[in-house]
Amino acid sequence: MAAYGLYTHIASNKFRSMLLLAGLFALVYVLVYAGALVAEVLIDSNQTVAFYLSHALYDLKVAAPVATVVAAIWVVIAYFFHQSMIDAVTGGHDVTRQEEPRLYNLLENLCISRGITMPKLKIMESPALNAFATGLNPRQYSITITTGLLDALNDKEIEAVLGHELTHIRNGDVQLMVVAVIIAGVVGFFGELFFRLFTNFSWSSGGGSWSSGSSSSSRSSSSSSDSKSSGGGAVIVIIIAVVLIVVAWLMSQVVKLALSRSREYLADAGSVELTKDPDAMISALRKIENRGELPGATSAVMELCVDNPREGFADLFATHPSVQSRVDALVKFAGGHDPGPLPDSTDERGAEQPETQAAQQDTPPPAPHGPWNDAGSPASPPPVPASSPSGTPVGNPMGPWGRH
Repeated sequence: MAAYGLYTHIASNKFRSMLLLAGLFALVYVLVYAGALVAEVLIDSNQTVAFYLSHALYDLKVAAPVATVVAAIWVVIAYFFHQSMIDAVTGGHDVTRQEEPRLYNLLENLCISRGITMPKLKIMESPALNAFATGLNPRQYSITITTGLLDALNDKEIEAVLGHELTHIRNGDVQLMVVAVIIAGVVGFFGELFFRLFTNFSWSSGGGSWSSGSSSSSRSSSSSSDSKSSGGGAVIVIIIAVVLIVVAWLMSQVVKLALSRSREYLADAGSVELTKDPDAMISALRKIENRGELPGATSAVMELCVDNPREGFADLFATHPSVQSRVDALVKFAGGHDPGPLPDSTDERGAEQPETQAAQQDTPPPAPHGPWNDAGSPASPPPVPASSPSGTPVGNPMGPWGRH
């Protein structure tokens, strides 16, 4: 079904996410099958490929219930202890209204305005500019903000970030992402286990036949020709098993990316819907851009953040869309105005170019809606486009979030 507005996009995205999550869970059985192939080769290395494939399939049917129980136990453990593990990694701690009245009041006002149950507030002592939401049920929901973000952003920008995280909670993104990280962790665990099992065995340097550390008996001379002809099957099956392990791991990463990237756009749009201020969300993103790296945080934690500056090979495995693409979407579909990136967010060598900086100081001040002003905040936006009596800007195109 085609999606035309913000809420239909949220519903459509939830349906696609459930399919992706089911596919992610299926990767566990792919890894079990790969492990069964390796086990069959270790038991008898002188069979045909068809023999290994059929017996491994039978082993999968037998082991599937055990794999399901193990994965379920993993999920249950994470359900009750994932927040404690995240807090242990990040150092986040609960705060009260008395400790952080500014932050507490901003979040409380947003929740009251929309009838949302207020999540717990946590502070992480870090100069990084970032925030993330966690939890699998209303009693566990929490939003963690870094001290660096509190110091660098004004009230409207912090409110926009809080609205972004509240939207993740409202849309069910937090549960899906936490479960996706948990299941991907299962895939990664089994993949590493089987890969280590595989690397514990090697080709013998003399005969080129597959052998294990526990193999001590020699083949008789009468069956040497059969051993050579069928030994190639073991090689092919081992290659198949390794390919399955690698593909399963890669697919688990791709599924996480598919879940994360699409949801960031919707969370940005949800923040604008809550605050009615697209410029505040754009300004917050520009300040956070390339300043969100949390020291010591795992990749799983960074995937939950407002921005994840960690990029993969050729941006293929980046968990978040670029800040520029998110800002462009807010400008195009939410009527925001982009002041442009902060100088040191795009040019890390600025400190090494004093002559360039001196030349820039002699240039006239920026236009009212041009780049950032000296205070690090965006200048005043240009006049709002003419609106129809219903409040819809004239000529505003239909976008993924519907008409503004």
